[in-house]
Amino acid sequence: MAAAPPRRRRRSRALLFTMLVAALVTGLLLQPQAHRAEAAPTTFAHPGVTVSRAQLDFARSKVDAGAQPWKGAFDQMMASKYADLNRTPKPRATVECGSYSNPNYGCTDEREDAIAAYTDALAWYITRDDRYAKKSIQLMDAWSAVIKEHTNSNAPLQTGWAGSSWPKAAEIVKYTYTGSWANSGRFATMLRDVYLPKVIGGSNSNGNWELSMMEAAVGISVFLEDRTSYDKAMAKFRTRTAAYVYLASDGDLPKTVPSQNLDTRDKIVNYWQGQSTFVTGLTQETCRDLTHTGYGISAISHVAEISRIQGQDLYGTDVGERLRQALGFQSKYQLGTAVPGWLCGGSLTLGLGPVTEVGYNALHNRLGIAMTNTQALTEQNRPAGSNNLFVAWETLTHGDNPS
Repeated sequence: MAAAPPRRRRRSRALLFTMLVAALVTGLLLQPQAHRAEAAPTTFAHPGVTVSRAQLDFARSKVDAGAQPWKGAFDQMMASKYADLNRTPKPRATVECGSYSNPNYGCTDEREDAIAAYTDALAWYITRDDRYAKKSIQLMDAWSAVIKEHTNSNAPLQTGWAGSSWPKAAEIVKYTYTGSWANSGRFATMLRDVYLPKVIGGSNSNGNWELSMMEAAVGISVFLEDRTSYDKAMAKFRTRTAAYVYLASDGDLPKTVPSQNLDTRDKIVNYWQGQSTFVTGLTQETCRDLTHTGYGISAISHVAEISRIQGQDLYGTDVGERLRQALGFQSKYQLGTAVPGWLCGGSLTLGLGPVTEVGYNALHNRLGIAMTNTQALTEQNRPAGSNNLFVAWETLTHGDNPS
């Protein structure tokens, strides 16, 4: 009987040890893991939409030194219509955009005024000529005073495109311009009430739609410091990116977005433009054309870059791997590699666009990953200009930029 108490203590210790291990394991499982980089930061970094202050400083130093390719990229930007200090903004209360912007009631005007606002913000930062900051503010103020809604079938995509450029401009002006911006609050209200509700819910159209919409939603969330919207947009972005770029590790068929109910092979093949052979790097729109594919790739790179600036890492997740493979696959054919018969019936519609700089810089220059085809295409296309939709001046801001 004297030995009984020690046995109970040993059983108690064993039970306590088991409970502690279980608690530890449970706690670890509940902790945000490395792949949960989509969670909003506790404190947002500003300027923090696609381009950071450190990146801006690097670009400015290179332009001031006359170094290439940055000086050539800067000169290209300054010679563009977007840097024209005589530009007249053309806001309207209702922007109506049908399929392929037909009808086009304010669609081009809105997108290009937003790119111009961003262009002027970059010009301000690099030159310190406050005329450009004031011009950027004029464009943002003009639209925030007037616009109320986007309508017709292309409204979600249009809102995504323009909504990707506006916060890039606003971040630079609000957090680096030494003058005043009296209507910055009204501009924030515009983003919150007119743009964010139109994009945050996502889209079941072709993948470039939702990716561009999530780019806008994430960028707007940074400017508004809206952690809830940031998290919601990032979660949709992660799901859509996985469903947009195929990796062999996904299995026999690409991943899907649950809300689309692509629950059979035939449905998936049809959604992937009739492509039935899936290989690493193929995207959902490769067999449509490389231009729309480029929109999707660009949005993936932009959101990953925003996440990195906000102190997290999507490049180290499947997002980075999908981006790397998508860039390499599309670049190979854009450079002229013969299209095999199993791919898109042996024919591709080229036109990838100026979309490689951000992903290439992050994956090759920062992470040291060899990207031969992407490098060749990136260097061939320098300086990368604008696609006149939502991409602009990325050789200047991200070309071989270590910051």
